[in-house]
Amino acid sequence: MTTQVAGTLDVARFIQDQPFGRSHVILLLLCSLVTFFDGQDFTALPYALPYIRDEWGIGDSATAWVAAAGNAGQMVGSLFGAYLADRVGRRPVIIACTFGSAILTTAVGFATSPDMITVLRFVSGLAIGGLLAPVWSLSIESMPRSMRATSVTIIMLGFSFGAASAAPIANWIAPVLGWQGIFWVCGAMTLAFALILLPTLPESARWLVAKEQSPERIRKALARFDSGEDHAAVDRFILGDERATTKSENPLRKGRELFVGALLYVTPLIWLAYFFSSIAIYLKNAYGVLFMEALGLARADAAWLSGASGLAGAIGGVALLAFTEKRGPGWIAIAPLLGIPTSLLVGYGYFVGGTPLAAALLFGAVFVGAGHAAVISITSIYYPSAVRSFGGGWASFMAKFGAVAAPFIGAWAGFLQGEAGARQGYVFTAACLLGIVVCVLVLARFTRRLPQGAPDTA
Repeated sequence: MTTQVAGTLDVARFIQDQPFGRSHVILLLLCSLVTFFDGQDFTALPYALPYIRDEWGIGDSATAWVAAAGNAGQMVGSLFGAYLADRVGRRPVIIACTFGSAILTTAVGFATSPDMITVLRFVSGLAIGGLLAPVWSLSIESMPRSMRATSVTIIMLGFSFGAASAAPIANWIAPVLGWQGIFWVCGAMTLAFALILLPTLPESARWLVAKEQSPERIRKALARFDSGEDHAAVDRFILGDERATTKSENPLRKGRELFVGALLYVTPLIWLAYFFSSIAIYLKNAYGVLFMEALGLARADAAWLSGASGLAGAIGGVALLAFTEKRGPGWIAIAPLLGIPTSLLVGYGYFVGGTPLAAALLFGAVFVGAGHAAVISITSIYYPSAVRSFGGGWASFMAKFGAVAAPFIGAWAGFLQGEAGARQGYVFTAACLLGIVVCVLVLARFTRRLPQGAPDTA
């Protein structure tokens, strides 16, 4: 065991010098499970929606409100969760939101009207959206630099696996317990996991230093890296790779930190890319099963295909980040660029029924999902630790305008009106993918102005 000389420890350098090991694996597993159950709870509705429409006979407009409510809740929750995570810590916000998601998702299963579902989905969305920016920040701040963006994508792979798991839950539970059982099972599983988080989830050492917490808390956070170093003699901890930020908790002053230097251009471009990507992914999430039914697939087959495409897209996002980490964010454009012709071919009717259609739908959804996962991976990495969660939360908030709009666009533009409407939905998706490509390519140019080797400084 080595002994730390009394004085100052650069926590940023200490974390970067740690080889990827057991502590990183455990943290990635915990964070991925957080997003797994988050994704499962959030995506329960799209798989329950066909049954709800059949049972209650609700129209397209009411369907849009029900589908959009959770997105609106996520939108508001992302800001509050991000702000609180920078103020009180990543750990307490993640745990509180996980418990909230569990309880409120279960409550949706007791709804007795579309209006009641709309309200409950909005409230549950507050918890579901509130934990994403904090969990991204916790991971970024604990990983070696070469793993920061990839770790976020791996964590969101958990979200995609959770979203996909809602498909078999719906297929197995709905025939027995009705659509209500889908929410009961998802909520119960999340609650069980929330109890596991209480003794296992750590706090971010970077956040502790940035917020000038006690040396004892910082030493405890560093001890989990099992480095063999003794920090008992260290009386000052710093972050050598970050610029000084405002000490104020005023949201307006914190918000200014997101536009310092090259971030003046980087931040809006992240928001815009995430906005376009959210429209594409949430249109698929809300109405993907309904679209596939309209194109001739059986409901159960459409659910399985939707789940499989979500998994494949998330895995594709991890593979894509292998290039992004080393070569810059411009590589993110590959996935949406490949998704454009696939979506157009489906939209203009070049695939009709059977295996060719199913394959085209799968490939198109994979590209949409991979691009979305990759865009999410860069939403928080360019900010200092004191405002990192706030930056990710604002990106999520701005993106949720697209997420909230997607179900209404689908309903009002006639995308739910049979086969012709569904095909129009795929053409519209192609246009959104083009928007992502343009934003990401411009973003890649501006990120070069950030100091090399220090993506979270400006």
